[in-house]
Amino acid sequence: MARLYPEVRPQAVYARSLNLLRRVRIADPEIAIKSGVMLGLGERPAEVVEALRDLFHAGCRMLTRQYLQPRKGALPVARYIPPWEFDAWRETALCMGFDRVASGPFVRSSYHAEELCGAGLRTAQGP
Repeated sequence: MARLYPEVRPQAVYARSLNLLRRVRIADPEIAIKSGVMLGLGERPAEVVEALRDLFHAGCRMLTRQYLQPRKGALPVARYIPPWEFDAWRETALCMGFDRVASGPFVRSSYHAEELCGAGLRTAQGP
């Protein structure tokens, strides 16, 4: 996913985004760190696993997983990801140690945020 980062988030730097998450974790371990992973943009399965590991090691414990082109001009979908594949990635992330994962074609970064984070938790969002 680091390979696609300049195209997906041209204003950001993959390593810098992960470092920010690490710094948040160190500054306040009680902050619930959430990030989102976009699927269907030409990523390889090994790249998704690497991104999950990177996020987990940076202190992220909650994920959202999605991508459908929301409007013209947004990044085009390279491959439609079927719901069963989102479910499989959800299980992979949970097995890696993530606490909460919302994964599906219609999930957005704020998808059921209150349910995902739990009422009253402070959150920090990452790459």
